[in-house]
Amino acid sequence: MGVVVIVLAAGYGVAAGLLLPRAAYRLSVDPGDPWRESCPQGHRLRGWLGPARCRPPRAEPTASGSAHASGSAHASGPAHVSGRSHAYGPRAVLPALLTGAVCALIAAAVGVRPEAAAYAGLAPLLVLLALVDRAVHRLPDVLTLPLAAGAAALLGIAALLPGSAGSWRLALLGGAALGAAYLVLHLVNPAGMGFGDVKLALSLGVALGWYGWGVWASGAFLGLLYGALYGLTLLLRGSATRDQGFAFGPFMAAGALTGVLLGGFGA
Repeated sequence: MGVVVIVLAAGYGVAAGLLLPRAAYRLSVDPGDPWRESCPQGHRLRGWLGPARCRPPRAEPTASGSAHASGSAHASGPAHVSGRSHAYGPRAVLPALLTGAVCALIAAAVGVRPEAAAYAGLAPLLVLLALVDRAVHRLPDVLTLPLAAGAAALLGIAALLPGSAGSWRLALLGGAALGAAYLVLHLVNPAGMGFGDVKLALSLGVALGWYGWGVWASGAFLGLLYGALYGLTLLLRGSATRDQGFAFGPFMAAGALTGVLLGGFGA
């Protein structure tokens, strides 16, 4: 049964990850800029989910013209310009493999308990946030706020089902506590900790608080540790300066995932 659950979770994650590249491209803009509506070649994008690959119409009619020569005229038929398929954003392989691996790890750690569905259901949104943050160092409200609401709602439903191994009350308290902690860090050093990180901390705190304060503290600390080690590595390699920022959201997510895995195995 456990192997079946892991395989199903991995399949779901891969399928969901294949749908993320287009959304990642459209959302990867600077603050204040509108979401992207077209590919780099100017073709209008349809929808938000799917691969970051543009497939223009095969034939686009152009205006017909007439030519005159030797006192006679002839009209040319309608001309057609074929559009070429081209990629414009992140390839689908990495999001698919990453989301599939995250969902499989969650299924392996949490098992068939109700909260596994909640965690796996939110994983694609978290991967999408990491892709956007890595591209433009931004965590859009259109992703962070629904993620926080979804985490609270789905774990609330899980708490009502038999077999759950966590506490919804602690989950809500964990979200408030981690959000408050990151808010303090933001106020102390706004240049080093963006307000998007504060809003992401709400959902991650909910996910970590479900299994208690020990898991919450572990996941919160590991997120900071992963980010600090990455920043130190950049400094030692000479790839960044002390004042240069980097995308911190993926490390927050990695720390929270580690905490959830520890909590799932412990439960």
